[in-house]
Amino acid sequence: MLDIRRLRLLRELRLRGTIAAVATALAYAPSAVSQQLSALEREVGVPLTRKQGRRLALTPQGELLAQHAEGILAQLETAERAVAVSLGRPIGTVRIAVFQSAALSLVPGMLRILAETAPEVRIEMVQREPETALYDTHVGDFDLVVAEQYPGHAAPQHLGLDREVLMTDALRLAVPPGSRIGSLADASAHPWVMEPQGAASRHFGEQQCRIAGFEPDVRFATADLQAQMRLIETGHAVGIMNDLTWVGTPVRFRALPLPGAPRREVFTAARSASSGSPAITAVREALRGAVPADAAADERAPTAPSLPAADR
Repeated sequence: MLDIRRLRLLRELRLRGTIAAVATALAYAPSAVSQQLSALEREVGVPLTRKQGRRLALTPQGELLAQHAEGILAQLETAERAVAVSLGRPIGTVRIAVFQSAALSLVPGMLRILAETAPEVRIEMVQREPETALYDTHVGDFDLVVAEQYPGHAAPQHLGLDREVLMTDALRLAVPPGSRIGSLADASAHPWVMEPQGAASRHFGEQQCRIAGFEPDVRFATADLQAQMRLIETGHAVGIMNDLTWVGTPVRFRALPLPGAPRREVFTAARSASSGSPAITAVREALRGAVPADAAADERAPTAPSLPAADR
């Protein structure tokens, strides 16, 4: 009978492409990965890999076996879920990847809810950009991801991920409290702060500015949303922010509506084979319970956060 651990290594090589990436993902030494794959070849009796430049590619037989390994591992996840369901309560570790505004606004509330509803669930959280976190969840590095999707910029799709919409929130133009900016067009001559190139929010922000007839002068690029807010509050920049970033937090900037009142979608995704497990179900329910009322998914007209009277 083939060794399931070696089959997993073959499946990981198919997904990640290199021995080094497999070793990093599974905390193995690269030499140990190579040795285990060689042992699997001896078990099967045919070559499973071949040199392709500096990379190691799968042979047709290796590809076939890796596909079967994918199904076998999915069946094992299904078996684990069945055992978990039989216990009648959520239990176990759930590894979560979240983006920053979700980590700030949703995770603390989620943990409070889980402490009451599912105290035997252990949460391990890593902050990760949605584009990479979705793939990392697809390959099994995480059990659940909280991701985002901006209008006109679809999040990556991966087979075998079960998505559930968690909420939507408004996207607004954030300007210093004392400025006379009244619209997106008025911000054309001002310095901008945005996330680094490649982020969905950066793409969305640049497109909004171009539709309004100007190219934004992006002088500050940071993925830290609190740093973005500070630059805006102190009058050094303008930017586009989402409601989830500041809900429940005192802020000292003005938030103006964008043309068309765009909304961002926040969703969770888990591998289909494990998404129905009691622990993941409990975490998803806790996340829904942690969504702030002021940022809930609905079609209400957006309202700006309140400011001290002197700044209005």
